[in-house]
Amino acid sequence: MPARLRPTAPIAADAILAGDPGRALMLAQELLEQPRMCNHARGLWGYTGETAAGRQLTVQSTGMGGPSAAVVLADLAELGVRRAVRVGTCTAFDPGQACGELLTVAGAHAWGGPGGRGGEAVHPDGSLSTRLRRELGEDAREATVVSLDTLHEGGSAPPVPIGEVADMQTAALFASGRSLGVALAAVLVVSETAGGERIGDEALEDAAKRAGAAARAAFESLG
Repeated sequence: MPARLRPTAPIAADAILAGDPGRALMLAQELLEQPRMCNHARGLWGYTGETAAGRQLTVQSTGMGGPSAAVVLADLAELGVRRAVRVGTCTAFDPGQACGELLTVAGAHAWGGPGGRGGEAVHPDGSLSTRLRRELGEDAREATVVSLDTLHEGGSAPPVPIGEVADMQTAALFASGRSLGVALAAVLVVSETAGGERIGDEALEDAAKRAGAAARAAFESLG
């Protein structure tokens, strides 16, 4: 039995990962025909069910920050997950990025946390990431993310010389996936602009649904 998760239903080989338990519930309801809760231990809500195409899919919350995401992924790998897509949020450094914009992650740099040393880049699985980009089409563009232990405060970017956006999980997930043999990709919603504007709840939910649908389609197209 894994150390953190306590599954009460089977875990699928494909998983969508969301930091927020509420977003995991919303995505499960949106993407699965009859989602069944498969974990509630530690408040890490997870759900498994069939897609409309008849494929098993798990939607699992990972909590906040890289360390939490990494240990949840390790448990999921132990339970049989082999491919996963992170559907998360990020803060923009580029003033041209708007709230609600979708970004597929081409590379992630850890900064003061797991996933690399001294800003070392980690990358998504090539096949899964390429398929995810194709499914999103013109609805998204590629970006590089800096994964921080603590997001910046006061509306100013931290002194990080790399990356177009910041989050708290992607680098840790990419690095952990590489060591665990789990193919990882990520799509992020810009939830805060460089000028401090924050996305509304409805707009965030709509963007996350589009990202989740693309992730589901990417899994299905890869077989």
